[in-house]
Amino acid sequence: MQARFKIFLAATTVFLCGAAQADITVRMNAVDEKGIGKSIGQVAVSETPYGVVFSPSLAGLPQGLHGFHVHENPSCEPKASDGKMVPALAAGGHYDPAASKRHGLPWGDGHLGDLPALFVDASGNANNPVLAPRLKLADVKGRSLMVHAEGDNHADHPAPSVEAAHAWLVV
Repeated sequence: MQARFKIFLAATTVFLCGAAQADITVRMNAVDEKGIGKSIGQVAVSETPYGVVFSPSLAGLPQGLHGFHVHENPSCEPKASDGKMVPALAAGGHYDPAASKRHGLPWGDGHLGDLPALFVDASGNANNPVLAPRLKLADVKGRSLMVHAEGDNHADHPAPSVEAAHAWLVV
């Protein structure tokens, strides 16, 4: 088990909390090949006239920019791939209801689950909100939200540096 998986990769399920609810609070946990680990904070998800805002309150992450995505399935459990357990692989690919089959920018024509990068400060905290202009709150209910171990290479498959932390970068 690598400490990278526990510290760098966070994922959780977005709960369906009631049709009338305006906001969703997503509990975020570190994950590794054995499953879901310790809490690293939460992300408040709110719908605005300009799209969905993801407001993180996360701690204990490595400094820098991180890939941030809504994934198709509501599970962040590990799953086997080529005989090896992969953290959060049960989350499936990036949310892509239009079947674009391409990774893109949050305002582009790729996966709807592609979010702006998440900034983590020198203290390991992520507190800057990001806007997903094409999403509605209903799109994220019953899905998972993932912060990737490293930056987003804007490709359907991670670059080798990202692969060690998350072998499946298609939410």
